Amino acid sequence: MLSERLSTLPGELLSFRPCPPARDRAGWAQLPSSARERLLAAGEAEAQKPLAPLPLSLWLDFIRTGQRAEWEAACFSRRSRLCALAAAECVEHQGRFLDEIASTVWAICEESAWQLPAHNSYVRDTPQLPLPDTARPLIDLFAAEAGALLATVHYLLGSELEAAYPGLATRMEREVRARILTPYLHDHFWWMGNGDEPMCNWTSWCTQNVLLCFFLLPNVSGEERQAAVRQAAYSLDCFLKDYGPDGCCNEGAQYYRHAGLTLWGALHILSAAAPETFATVFDEPKIKNIAEYILHVHVDGPYYLNFGDCSPLAGRCGAREYLFAKAVGSPALAALAAADFAADPDPDRLTAQDPSSRINLWYRLLTAFTEAELRSCPQPAFPTPDVWYPSVGVFAARRGGWVLGAKMGSNGDSHNHNDTGSITVYKDGKPFLIDIGVESYTQKTFSPRRYEIWTMQSGWHNLPTFDGVMQLPGADYAARDVRAGEGTISAELSGAYPPIHGLTSYRRTAAVTAAGVTLNDETDWPGEVELTLMTERQPQPCEGGLSLDGLGVIHLDTPVEVSVQPVPVSDPRLRTAWPYTIWKISLYFYHHIHLTLS
Repeated sequence: MLSERLSTLPGELLSFRPCPPARDRAGWAQLPSSARERLLAAGEAEAQKPLAPLPLSLWLDFIRTGQRAEWEAACFSRRSRLCALAAAECVEHQGRFLDEIASTVWAICEESAWQLPAHNSYVRDTPQLPLPDTARPLIDLFAAEAGALLATVHYLLGSELEAAYPGLATRMEREVRARILTPYLHDHFWWMGNGDEPMCNWTSWCTQNVLLCFFLLPNVSGEERQAAVRQAAYSLDCFLKDYGPDGCCNEGAQYYRHAGLTLWGALHILSAAAPETFATVFDEPKIKNIAEYILHVHVDGPYYLNFGDCSPLAGRCGAREYLFAKAVGSPALAALAAADFAADPDPDRLTAQDPSSRINLWYRLLTAFTEAELRSCPQPAFPTPDVWYPSVGVFAARRGGWVLGAKMGSNGDSHNHNDTGSITVYKDGKPFLIDIGVESYTQKTFSPRRYEIWTMQSGWHNLPTFDGVMQLPGADYAARDVRAGEGTISAELSGAYPPIHGLTSYRRTAAVTAAGVTLNDETDWPGEVELTLMTERQPQPCEGGLSLDGLGVIHLDTPVEVSVQPVPVSDPRLRTAWPYTIWKISLYFYHHIHLTLS
C-alpha cells in the first residue's frame, strides 16, 4: 500500500513541524488557557520530585526474579518528568524549568541503554541477554520512545538548552543518532518487517517514533531522511499485511492505541514530509476501518469489549483518535473522541495504567494544540451498528441498554489468551459478564510458560471445561462454522480444545435483544460440563437463577448444579479495572444449557 507509492517520492522532502518551537511565542499564545494551566501545573509538580535512580540492581531484577515493574516505573518516571518539564517551559518560556530539564536530559543520555530489560535481545522470541551491549544499540519500543522524546525536546528547546548549557544539545543529537538513526539505517530489527513474517504493534509504534527522530532532529541529511522514509514505507506495509480488510486489531482495544493510532502517527509524518506521495493513503477503505475499530468495540464511558491482554478500561479517546477520524472522514469517531475528551479529567494520561501515553511529548503537544478544536466539535449520538470482524472473529451488537461481545476466532492472536468462543456482556454501561484481562507483565508473561498464568486460561473465561481439559494456544485451535446475524452469533467451539474422547461438537449461540442476552450451549460430550461465568458483582441465589447485586439476573432455564467462588484481586494491573474480589460461577450440566440474562 505504501511501497508502491515510493515511485512518486520527491527528491526533497518537506519539513515536519508538529507545533511551534518554544521561541515562537505567538504560536504558543494560541493555546487555550485550560491547556496552558494543565501543562504548567504538571511541570511544576514534576519539578518538585527527585529524579528516579536506575541502578544496575533494578535491571538485574528482571533477570534474577522475572519482575520488570520497578525498572520500568523508574525509567518511565524520568521520561514523564521530561515531558512535563519541557511542555511547561514552552508554555512559560522564562527559563524556570531549564535546570530540571537539563538534569533529566543528561540522565537519559547517561543511561547505558534505552531498551527495557524485558526486550534486551536481538533475535525475536529469544531469551533476553543479562546486560545491554553499549557498543551495539538496540531499538525496541522504549528506545524509540526515548529517541523521539529527546528529538522533540531538541526541536522545542534546543537553542535555549544550548545557550544555557553549551554542548548539551549537541550531546542530545549525538545520542539519538548513535542509538536510533544509525542502527535504523544500518541494522535490521525484527519489527522492521521481513517478507511474510507476522508483525504486531511494535512495527507501527517503533516506526512512528523513529520517524520523529529523523524529522525533528537537526542536521539529518536529506539522503538519510529519504532512506528512513523508504524503510518506514516497507515496514508499514509489513504491518498492514497482517490486518484483514475489515481493519480489526487482533491485539484488542488497549493495543489499538499502540497499533492503529501509531499507524496514524507514522502516516501523518510521512504525509507531512511527502503529501503528494502519502496523503491519499487515508482514502484507503482498510485504513478507515482500522481507525473505526475503536468506535465499534466501545461500550459506554470508559468501557470497551476486551479480549487477550486488553483491559476493559482501555483508555479514553482524545486528540489522536480525533485527528485520525478527520484524516479518514469519520464523523462518528470524531464525535466519540470529542465526547471522551470532554469527559476526561486526565487528557494527558498522567495517571494512566499504560505509561507510553505519558512519556511521549508529541502526544501531549497534540492534545494541547487540538484542544480548542476538540471542544468545539459537535458530539451527536451516532448509532453503532452490529459489527462482525471475520479476520479476527470479533462480534459486537447492541440492543437497548445491552451490549454483547464475542470472540469467535482462534487462539493464535498477538497477546493471545485461550478465549475462543468467550462472550462479554454489559448492561446499561456496567459489566455483567466480564473478561478479566491480564496481570502485571513479568518474564513469564512472554515465555513458553505463558499459559500457566490463570488469566490466560479458558477456564477463567466465559467458556466450558471438560473434566478439567481447557483450550490450547495456537491458530489451529479455532472456532468453526461461525454464523453472525442480526444481534446473534453462533459457532462450533470444539476445535479450540485438544482431542477429547467423546467430544465432537460444542455449539454456542449468543443473542442480544432490548430485553437482555440469551446463551444457548449444546454438546455431544457424554460427561458433565463445567461452564464458567465470570462476574464483577457477587452472585446471590434467587428464584430461577442468580442475582448480580442489583444489576440483573442470570436465569437458569436448564436445571444445573451451581458453584460460586470468590476470586481475590491483588495484582496492581488487574486492580485498575476490578474491585478487590471478582466472582467465578461454575454451572455443571449435561448436553445442553440455556441461560437468559436480564
